[in-house]
Amino acid sequence: MRIAIIAITRNGARLGTRLRAGFPDARLFVLQKYAGQAGKGAQGFTGELSGLVRSLWPETEGFIFIMAAGIVVRLVAPLLEGKEKDPAVVVMDDGGRFAISLLSGHLGGANELACRCAFITGAREVITTATDVNDLPSFDMLAKEEGWVIDDLCRVKTLNALLLDGDEIAVVDPTERVRSYCHGRGKLTFFDTFLEALQSPAKGYLFVTNRYLPPQLHSERLLVLRPQNLVLGIGCNSGTTSDEIEEVVLANLKRLFLAIRSVKCVATAMAKRDEPGLVSFAEKYGLNLVCFESGELNSVSVPSPPSPHAQAAIGAIGVAEPAAVLAAGGGNLLLKKVKSGNVTLAVAESV
Repeated sequence: MRIAIIAITRNGARLGTRLRAGFPDARLFVLQKYAGQAGKGAQGFTGELSGLVRSLWPETEGFIFIMAAGIVVRLVAPLLEGKEKDPAVVVMDDGGRFAISLLSGHLGGANELACRCAFITGAREVITTATDVNDLPSFDMLAKEEGWVIDDLCRVKTLNALLLDGDEIAVVDPTERVRSYCHGRGKLTFFDTFLEALQSPAKGYLFVTNRYLPPQLHSERLLVLRPQNLVLGIGCNSGTTSDEIEEVVLANLKRLFLAIRSVKCVATAMAKRDEPGLVSFAEKYGLNLVCFESGELNSVSVPSPPSPHAQAAIGAIGVAEPAAVLAAGGGNLLLKKVKSGNVTLAVAESV
């Protein structure tokens, strides 16, 4: 985590030095007149505090402010975008008595950051998120720990409210991670199918799935967590546009009832690592482009016969299927290669 520690008093500068020792990669900013108390490596500032914070905001994942909470609220309020984007914000008093998780406690990691500050300095952490203080599970923290995508972040608040009220939540989770994470906390009932869950008397629903859910299954009380366990294996002719690749991918995912938000990467041949359309498509959806040499592609057993075109072009038996299987860690092919226009596509699921 990229951390900035900011202090505006003499005691705060000294406390910031102790914190920086516990966060080796953190940067410490203090008022210039207290730089001598902050030791080597501290950065003094003389301009307005608001300007410093504004300049650091886009590149910093966690802030530790050693000053009054009211000052911090006024500093960060104009910069806030949303809980899925805002950095962690922790406030400490310059006496070092409290470490308060002020903003982005779960997804941003402020709760954990406050606890670390307390451990380093001997302060007392102050955590106010309702699920934590009531020893209830936090579904957004579960998603963060597992690397899952939350379909609609607003639904987290809805389900947290149900947890706090002691209402039943129906869960469908083939990964079994929800059960182990919750350890019996909260009134959760587990089902094998979406339909069974939706027909239950539960007040809310939690589905962990890479499947596309049709509109008739949608509910304002349904939270969908998406494991990143799908790989798109893609081969394409030179000059293939991003739009053509996207059209083929979305059409086939829809046909298979698979969600694009569960795709973790695009896999292809090393020869296609700079293909503009493929690079552009991956960037549009925030996907890594994973490339394999022909020898690696040839080491994988796939169901489709060798491709004469791929053999002639790059010396590989194929691209889409072996690349998908390799990037999925030897996972199963959910879609054997299909060719549409200039695009060849296969889909694999990670093991």
